Amino acid sequence: MNTKFLAIDFETANYSRESACSIGIVRVENNKIVHKAVHLIKPPSREFIFTYIHGISWSDVKNAPTFKEVWKDIAPYFEGIDFLAAHNAKFDASVLKSCCSVYGITPPSVAIVCSMEIARKTWNLYPTKLSDVCSHLKIKLNHHEALSDAHACAQIVIASKALATPNVAATKIAVKRKPSSPSHAPV
Repeated sequence: MNTKFLAIDFETANYSRESACSIGIVRVENNKIVHKAVHLIKPPSREFIFTYIHGISWSDVKNAPTFKEVWKDIAPYFEGIDFLAAHNAKFDASVLKSCCSVYGITPPSVAIVCSMEIARKTWNLYPTKLSDVCSHLKIKLNHHEALSDAHACAQIVIASKALATPNVAATKIAVKRKPSSPSHAPV
């Protein structure tokens, strides 16, 4: 079966879900990475609280495209996918939904799979912070760099599918819904 999915990761400037300042995307087809990209995003507000986490500040994004402009470049990668994947998927789904809402974009209606849940169900890992899962699976990670985080998420999903455990399919079915309400700060 030729499964197609898109791993995504957002970095946000502050607690507002519409404050995306970077997005990393990794498209996977038949367990092979076929495209990866990272974009800086100019958020609607100049307020940056999480610079200490990801290193991105207003001066880095003040001349960057808005989410609406970035969406034109990344929307084609959402087409034809079986599901989205993200680590702490509720957070990234809520950022995607909020950013789309701000700019009048219809968010993609696709299942979203959480690589935190996959790690718990496939390898019985706790804690399941991205750095912990990557350490367990020996995946290189530059944590809180959007492309590195999205790439790590893709690798986690690929590794779990390679095991062909029933838990992975159950995870996908269990989280099949539209993006939900906001959760906590980035993990």
